[in-house]
Amino acid sequence: MRRRKLLLLGLIPLMLLVLVGCSSSSKDSEILSTAQIKKNIGSKLISTREDAQKKSTEQYQSAAKNKSYTLSDPYVKVNPYKDSPLTALVIFKTDKVAKVSYTVTGKTEKTSITNQVKGYQKTHQVPIAGLYADYNNTVTVTVTYKDGSTEQKVLHLQTEELPKYIKNAKIVVSKNDKSKMDIGDNKLTLMNRTTKEPFAIDADGEVRWYSTNYSQHTIEQTDDGHFLILTKKNVDSTVYNDLIETDVLGRVYQEYSFNSKVKSNDSGNAKDEATVIHHDLLELPNKDILATVNDGSKYKEDVMVQISHKTGKIVKVIDLKKILPSSMYKNYKAGSDGKIDWFHQNAVDYDKSDNTIMISGRNQDMIMKLNYKTDKIIWIYSGKSKKSWPKKYRSKLLTPTKGTTITGGQHGLYQLSKDKNGENILLYDNNVDVTNGNKKTSGKYSQAVQYHIDTKKMTIDQTWAYGKSLGKTNFTNIIGYAERESNGNTLVDFGYKNNGTESNVIEVDSSGNQVFNVTVKNASSKAYVYRAYRLEFYPQGYVFDVNK
Repeated sequence: MRRRKLLLLGLIPLMLLVLVGCSSSSKDSEILSTAQIKKNIGSKLISTREDAQKKSTEQYQSAAKNKSYTLSDPYVKVNPYKDSPLTALVIFKTDKVAKVSYTVTGKTEKTSITNQVKGYQKTHQVPIAGLYADYNNTVTVTVTYKDGSTEQKVLHLQTEELPKYIKNAKIVVSKNDKSKMDIGDNKLTLMNRTTKEPFAIDADGEVRWYSTNYSQHTIEQTDDGHFLILTKKNVDSTVYNDLIETDVLGRVYQEYSFNSKVKSNDSGNAKDEATVIHHDLLELPNKDILATVNDGSKYKEDVMVQISHKTGKIVKVIDLKKILPSSMYKNYKAGSDGKIDWFHQNAVDYDKSDNTIMISGRNQDMIMKLNYKTDKIIWIYSGKSKKSWPKKYRSKLLTPTKGTTITGGQHGLYQLSKDKNGENILLYDNNVDVTNGNKKTSGKYSQAVQYHIDTKKMTIDQTWAYGKSLGKTNFTNIIGYAERESNGNTLVDFGYKNNGTESNVIEVDSSGNQVFNVTVKNASSKAYVYRAYRLEFYPQGYVFDVNK
């Protein structure tokens, strides 16, 4: 009897150890290891598109060597890489070094597009951007020599008609005060859509650029004027799992591929298109990519990865489940796809001055700033009551000043500027109470909001907003963006207006006066305007060289 008792006593610790081990194992299975996330995503560099463009590139390299191409008789190729139909490549030589500019003649006042090629040279490779579709465009090329003398050549470039998914999206401009819009010599409004081809319009609403590469959510311009576009291997695929670095002409410089099994969508319908990278990405100062991704677990849209531009491999993983309270994701109900979308990260912004990132989590009605090196929280702004947070988080919570709105289902968070006390940020507040939003105002309006965050006092103060006066007419429960322009105007994308039947993009001055108002109707196949950007076509940092 004594022996049996001793045996039982000896088994108890062993049983406890097994139970603890099982509990720990169960908990660990919910949150994947960094190594498992890297394996699941399976990112790598491929050269499929570059290889497909090789013959075209060799043709243009040959043209650049050919001395017979002169200003009076240049080499001209419309749609040089077959996926940017409203562009052209012009190549010629001059006897003396010169700089080149060109103007695509607009149909109306202030719709001409003028660009200048960087630097003086004798061999000129001129990327023409801003052509009209289905039109015989007039392009004036100007050569300026160092002594100030000039020569010109007028080209007439015929383009093809728009593809159906752009043509069927009816574009209606109700206001365009061109003297007050931030359009400069070469700016267009890029419609970054949730599916199908991205396109850019001028102040009249005319399409002046588009890519035949279907994209979803993410198209970002880099410092050197290239575009990072999330696309797919072919238009018939349902998974967007290719990320390309391309330029305005459609030339591909880099291509990343991802494991299509690590995918999800926001509808929860398995038949709908899905993504690996989902809502946002950016280029870091070292040219690596920071992207919001799915990690292959039962949770989705709550992980970020840094992807090496040299190898295509993941070099850093940030799993928000390891940073925020476990109750947030453990108590969140799974969707119809069985996935738990507890955070729904839809924005990331990087600040190189202090190596920090800001992120937006729609389903927590929360924005947050992290130290990018340590993943430590710097501040959090949320409608979630302070007492409901675990004690270790409470010192990081921002206190709103009187009259400062609580965000609800917000999108597009990024930093505008910094000052000695903190920083100014801008976001698009959908104003929908997902979990911690303002229940009293939820659903009544959506707006662009600017805040000042005092990092010394740990307060947040609303300093500017636009959209509340538009009321329910411009309320959008999903999608949206706000962008501050170089002249102080703000471009606001009410991307899911009238339950997605239209997207309404409005540019306002600092006083909230509208200077531009365009509506995109009949967005085919869920091709809503996810974000609207006002971009230079092309920017000063962009240099096209077929030999590089």
